[in-house]
Amino acid sequence: MAEALLQRPWQTPESAEARFREYLASRPKPLRFTEAQRRMIHFIFSRHNHFDAEQLCSELDRANLDISRATVYRTLNKLVNAGLLRRVQLGSRVAYEHDYGYPQHEHLVCDTCGKVIEFQAPQLESLYEAFCRQHGFQPSRHSLVVRGLCADCIRSCSTKRRLDFI
Repeated sequence: MAEALLQRPWQTPESAEARFREYLASRPKPLRFTEAQRRMIHFIFSRHNHFDAEQLCSELDRANLDISRATVYRTLNKLVNAGLLRRVQLGSRVAYEHDYGYPQHEHLVCDTCGKVIEFQAPQLESLYEAFCRQHGFQPSRHSLVVRGLCADCIRSCSTKRRLDFI
């Protein structure tokens, strides 16, 4: 059985910014930290949600943050390389989520509405570790995505089916 659902961000925008600045400075040729990157980091780490690059561009536009699409894509790649964000394959969609300092978790993804539910399952962790030991395998990370229907979509389907019989 899955343990507690994850609900809150584990990183503050300030600590994410500090970690990103360290990453940029540690490059063989240090990279510049820009005001657009700072605004983007604060926007991303002020909430916890799964998003793709286009969704982020739209949300930044709605928030009037004036960050170019090219900057968004470049910065997302840098945030992944810095270990602050993780790319997660959610069906045909590549989404991003917080990574640095965030506990290992798995995903339930609704095929109908796209809702993503995070959960922790220590039992699965134990199984992964046992299988890796058995095969002499050194894991670096894992991701489990279970696809199906969320409770809201199940209720919606049930209501529609009942109405079909009237």
